[in-house]
Amino acid sequence: MQGLFITFEGGEGAGKSTQIGLLADHLRADGDDVLVTREPGGSPGAEAVRHVILSGAAEPFGPAMEALLFAAARNDHVEQVIRQALKAGQMVLCDRYIDSSRVYQGVTGNLDPDLMRAIERAAINGLMPDMTIILDLPAEVGLQRAHARRGAGTADRFEKETIDLHRKRRDAYLAIATAEPERCKVIAANRSADEIAADIAALVDRLKTSRGLKTKQGIEVAK
Repeated sequence: MQGLFITFEGGEGAGKSTQIGLLADHLRADGDDVLVTREPGGSPGAEAVRHVILSGAAEPFGPAMEALLFAAARNDHVEQVIRQALKAGQMVLCDRYIDSSRVYQGVTGNLDPDLMRAIERAAINGLMPDMTIILDLPAEVGLQRAHARRGAGTADRFEKETIDLHRKRRDAYLAIATAEPERCKVIAANRSADEIAADIAALVDRLKTSRGLKTKQGIEVAK
C-alpha cells in the first residue's frame, strides 16, 4: 500500500495547524488512516532538535548551522516516521517540510542555493510531497494572528523577526509555487477557516481520484 504525503506551508499565523486538523477530519470521515505530524519535530530525535531551534539557542551560530540542524531533524523524521507511514498506506499531513528550509534558511538566510540543494537531498532521500498547500496572507495579518495566539507568551525564534523578513518569506513561497505548480497549490488564507478548508478538501479529493485511491470501504473517491 502507498499513502499520500501532503505538506502545509506558509508564514507565521497562516493557519496551518487549524487547516491540517480540518483536513484530517475530512479524510478520516472518508475512511482514510491519517497521520498528523510537524517540523521541526515529529520523531523523538527531531523533537529534541526542535527545542534547540525554536528557543533561539542555535541563532548565534548563523543560518548554516540552523539549516544543518533542520536537516538532521528532517532526516530522522522522514526515515523513522513519514516513510513508514506511507508504506502502511496512511495519509501523512505535515506542518512544514522542505519549503520552509528553502524560504527561511535559503532565501532570508542568504545561504548558497547549491548548499541548500545538497542539504535537502541528504535530508529527504528522495521523499517529496505529493502535494504542498501554501497558505498565503499578508505578513502583517499573519503576525497579528500569531501574537493573538501566543497571548502573553514569548515569541519564538522566527515570530520575533522584522516585518520585512516576513514579507520576503511570503514572496519566496509564492515564487516556489510558480516554479512548481504541479506540486504547490496556493490558498488564500485571509478568509474563514471553513472556506479555506473546503478549497483544500477539494484539491486533496481530486488528488486521490487521480491516484486511483479508494476509501477503506472500497468506494471510489467522488470526482
